[in-house]
Amino acid sequence: MDIQIALLLGQDGITNGAIYALLALALVLVFTVTRVIFIPQGEFVAFGALTLASIQAGRVPGTLWLLLGAGLVVAIIDLIQAVRRGTGRRIAGIIGWNILYPALVAALLSLLRPDELPQVAQVLLALAVIVPLGPMLYRLVYQPLAEASVLVLLIVSVAVHVTLVGLGLLFFGAEGSRTTPFSEARLDIGGIAVGGQTIWVVIASLALIVVLYQLFERTLYGKALRATAINRVGARLMGISTTLAGKLSFLLAAAIGAFSGILIAPITTIYYDTGFLIGLKGFVGAIIGGLASYPVAAAGAVLVGLLESFSSFHASAFKEVIVFTLIIPVLLWRSLTTRHVEEEE
Repeated sequence: MDIQIALLLGQDGITNGAIYALLALALVLVFTVTRVIFIPQGEFVAFGALTLASIQAGRVPGTLWLLLGAGLVVAIIDLIQAVRRGTGRRIAGIIGWNILYPALVAALLSLLRPDELPQVAQVLLALAVIVPLGPMLYRLVYQPLAEASVLVLLIVSVAVHVTLVGLGLLFFGAEGSRTTPFSEARLDIGGIAVGGQTIWVVIASLALIVVLYQLFERTLYGKALRATAINRVGARLMGISTTLAGKLSFLLAAAIGAFSGILIAPITTIYYDTGFLIGLKGFVGAIIGGLASYPVAAAGAVLVGLLESFSSFHASAFKEVIVFTLIIPVLLWRSLTTRHVEEEE
């Protein structure tokens, strides 16, 4: 392997690692706030990419029906609770977010010609369909089990993953799809041709990481998330709603997943089940960070991307084995160096 091939493999590894880093950050965020190992994170990647592909093909994405159905169920449950508790002031918000908002998105997709819209508008429409599914999923599945053990939450996550994969097959079929690249430009950097979409992936990933950092450091909601992650009981005693923190963390995870899928859809074919493998590689990065450290998780995810890229050159048939084997020494080292702490009651 000469320097030219090494640079090409490094470019590919950094591109993949940037996506894995975003997913690793989302997984760490969800786990620290809700104690949920969010296995379905990868499904939001696939849903984001395939929803955009459907919009660009002039079809109504199947995920729109999932948004309408989930919103209706959430609205019914929350309205019943609001009536029982006498909190009538919440009714307008419940109807607005869970019924009117999905109906507005459905109207836009039905009345407009989304395939003729500018690409930015298409991306925003795809995000408008997918991102609200995060807090809806939390409300329907995880909020009733908020006090359950981590093991129970993990089992539920596996069930949610299987369900979403099945829905993905129903909505999009078994055929893969690609979307229109953000840029067709090609740059020559050090004798290596770098595609415009690759530059978009790296820059957008770095920008999103900076935005997340500013969110946690500068905003009230970000500080509430950090407080909940550090001490759930203490945050609750200080008046921070752990339910709101859970919904917000799932909202961010859905946004990160959908946006990641939109970024990679022009450079790789996305199938209904593609997100699972991508999410697992992000999970390896999150494990390297101990499901607690954002910077270490991001660095670990980039390492996963580089390891995958160079493994594909030397042993392409075993690249997945090599990547996932990385988790074994990390877990062994953490088990030997970390004190066991009993889970909060």
